[in-house]
Amino acid sequence: MRERKEDEDMTRPVTRTGLMASCAIAALIVQAPVAHAQDEDVTDLGTIVLSGSLIPQPMSRTGATVDVLEEDDLDGDTRPLADTLSRKPGLSFAQSGPLGTTSSLSIRGLPARYIGVRIDGIDVTDAAGTQAQFDFGGMTNAGLGRVELLKGSQSALYGSEAIGGVVDISTARPSKLGFSTRLSAEAGSYGTYSGNLMLGYKDDRGEVALNVSRIESDGFSALSDNTEKDGAEQSLASLTLRYALSDNVTVGGAVLYRDLDFDFDNMAGDPSGTGQTRQRGARVFAEVTTGRVTHKLSYSHFDSKRDLATSTYTATYDSTRDQIAYLGSASLGGAANAVLNFGLDYTEERYKTVGSADTRSAFAELLLQPGDVDLSLALRHDEHSQFGGHASGRIAGVWHVTGSTDIRAALATGFRAPSLNELYGPFGGNPNLDPEQSRNAELGIEHRFGGVGSIRGTLFYTEVDDLIDYNFPTGYVQVPGTSVSKGFEMSGRYALSDQYTVYGAYTYVDAKDGNGMRRVRVPRNTLVLGLDAEFTPKLSGNIEVKHANGAEASAFAPAGHKVGEYTLVNAGVEYAVMDNAKAYLRVENLTDEDYETVGGYNQPGRSVFFGIRAEF
Repeated sequence: MRERKEDEDMTRPVTRTGLMASCAIAALIVQAPVAHAQDEDVTDLGTIVLSGSLIPQPMSRTGATVDVLEEDDLDGDTRPLADTLSRKPGLSFAQSGPLGTTSSLSIRGLPARYIGVRIDGIDVTDAAGTQAQFDFGGMTNAGLGRVELLKGSQSALYGSEAIGGVVDISTARPSKLGFSTRLSAEAGSYGTYSGNLMLGYKDDRGEVALNVSRIESDGFSALSDNTEKDGAEQSLASLTLRYALSDNVTVGGAVLYRDLDFDFDNMAGDPSGTGQTRQRGARVFAEVTTGRVTHKLSYSHFDSKRDLATSTYTATYDSTRDQIAYLGSASLGGAANAVLNFGLDYTEERYKTVGSADTRSAFAELLLQPGDVDLSLALRHDEHSQFGGHASGRIAGVWHVTGSTDIRAALATGFRAPSLNELYGPFGGNPNLDPEQSRNAELGIEHRFGGVGSIRGTLFYTEVDDLIDYNFPTGYVQVPGTSVSKGFEMSGRYALSDQYTVYGAYTYVDAKDGNGMRRVRVPRNTLVLGLDAEFTPKLSGNIEVKHANGAEASAFAPAGHKVGEYTLVNAGVEYAVMDNAKAYLRVENLTDEDYETVGGYNQPGRSVFFGIRAEF
């Protein structure tokens, strides 16, 4: 029997429709308010992190562990976003075939149901999923401007589904004043063609950006037992806007549009399977400053509809989410430069034909700066319509030992409410489930070598009680005991010279459920080593090796599966054909490694892509 999740919802792949540039959107937009409002500040605060606290903070002041991928790291190409993220320490992913098929991200051994995902401030986790989680299957790097990876339990800031962390995605924005345009196009293996366009305008009052991308791929067989190609095509568009009506009032919003059509293999011997994903999202906000207090009111809506069809069944998964939130931030001053953040939140999720649930939340965070230490003390209370009240807390701090060395530490509790499908779904729903509860601790150190490099290491430990799992054929049950995910991650980067820079990341994860069984599809060891080279002012290159081992396949994996260990070599070169245009060649899986991340499902072989990027 082929490895797959417990119901049809887990088999994602797709039907193809013709070429069409689907992007016609108009609505307000923007993302985290305060951060972008400070784009023009003269003071250099270093990298600003949007997700580590309730308000944006310099990364140097954030006690939580955060990795940031900027636009240069993403490059707007056709690489799967989950694959790009998995090159960062602590992250791994598993995908059931080519572009469009089910792809799930894991942070420090904790699966996708413990990860909150936001695009331009919109919560895009699917309330009609097996668990409320985001499927990265069709997402590539195209049209993205920045991704933040916030690790560790973050329920005190984000509520349910944030036991493992948060992925905060921002679409591309204009980087200079006035009108700007960015274009990219790419073609490559498996009949893959893509294009991306960003139109933007920015001045001292605000900015607006429209991103439109399109990708089509003939793909390859999802299942390893046949050769029938499973293709995919996707249209993705976003619009973001921020505008300062006055010195004290800023408004903005975001709109998200995504259409994905894909093919997949139903089961061994049955390659039939087509699917469609239609997602629409919108967010608006207003921010008002009165004296020392800033007030922000926001509303967001997300609609997701997935249709699956095979020779044996058809299914529709249709859900919506509405969220209204208030966030206040008050500068208290004093010797510790105290800042108090506080707010209220109301969220309603609906899984059409199954049920609905709502959550009312109150939260607060106190930021302190006593001497050489930055502290964040956060507390949240969630009142769930099904389970009643639950409190979550987090203490995170960073001690600036010297000007080049920081020690970070965090203690947090969290919870995950059962999804609507786990409670009431047609395939084993159990209305008697209780929320999962977690405890998380981490300790890390970071050292910077002047302006030439840095190294960071973090120990992490997470416990989850009342874990929910699927027990065939009973359905969803509470697993007795305490599941534990623990390990160590480190990363670093060092400039050997003006031309060559080496970087690397290593993660060790030991993740087990309450019965002592290893979590499936999570590598025990992952190592990434790379070299960036600038051969001439116009010609640059990169080579990277990724090795993973120790992953275990699920009980559904067929005999002879290839889950466990693999080594990938990726390489690329880039040439500046003009001052504002670059051409590139990228080779993925250079050695044509034959491997699987989900038992019985293929991964890409050697793949070659050629593209061009330009900015005006």
